[in-house]
Amino acid sequence: MSDAKATLPATPPPGAAADWTIPQAWSDYTPAEHAMWDRLFERQSAMLPGRIVPAFLDGLDVLRMSKPGIPDFGELSERLTGLTGWKVVAVPGLVPDDVFFRHLANRTFVAGRFIRRPDQIDYLEEPDVFHDVFGHVPLLANPVFADYMQAYGAGGLRSLELGAMHRLARLYWYTVEFGLIRDGDALRIYGAGIASSHGESLFALDDPSPNRLGFDLQRVMRTRYRIDDYQQTYFVIDSFEALLRETLDTDFAPLYRALDTAPDIATDAVVEGDRIFHRGCQAHALAGKPAAE
Repeated sequence: MSDAKATLPATPPPGAAADWTIPQAWSDYTPAEHAMWDRLFERQSAMLPGRIVPAFLDGLDVLRMSKPGIPDFGELSERLTGLTGWKVVAVPGLVPDDVFFRHLANRTFVAGRFIRRPDQIDYLEEPDVFHDVFGHVPLLANPVFADYMQAYGAGGLRSLELGAMHRLARLYWYTVEFGLIRDGDALRIYGAGIASSHGESLFALDDPSPNRLGFDLQRVMRTRYRIDDYQQTYFVIDSFEALLRETLDTDFAPLYRALDTAPDIATDAVVEGDRIFHRGCQAHALAGKPAAE
């Protein structure tokens, strides 16, 4: 989710269905495009064990995502539906927020069908099929996380009615895209934006620059985020069960009203009440160097 969605047209582009889906057209992928997937998959799958939450690796295995080439969404969905009731569909790119939320609420994950070029291997502004499928889909095979994503979609539709979508977007950003999770005494990756990024998979856990803070729902929804670089703060959940429980047990309408009078928190800030796993020095942000994926 990003502010770029504000500029999207209100109606689907030519060739897209009313729900913005398009055929994946798997047979149209070139050998070079499949080779790019394989190159990215090999690089990430080699470095993620010991860094990513075990449920992600379980998802790669049970969904048979190590099969060479870009996954066929039909085959992938058949396995995924049998596990958690989810399916994967292709879309032409970013979709409007209401479309995105409605798909999630109906256990449908939308994914771009294009894959990055070789010159984009280390940085890509718009999410491609590798980010969407490798980064997001393995955890949809986990029943608890799958329930969280559906609950998020239903909550997203409600946030649009209440004029609070920007608050819920921050929750998605700091959990689904850039979340960390406790695993005993260690921290692990689970966010797709980290899992699909070679550079951020190292930065998020090892670099002294970013803050790593305990997850707090209100705190997260007040915190701005970066869309152009590595994150200056990562939030750490205790478990998928705790994240789902807080999402389901919270009455968001009064929370949104309370947040209307609460100031935003800067991306690099540590504030009173934060549970601090690591206070970052912010050296990366202060240096102003561009991120590499």
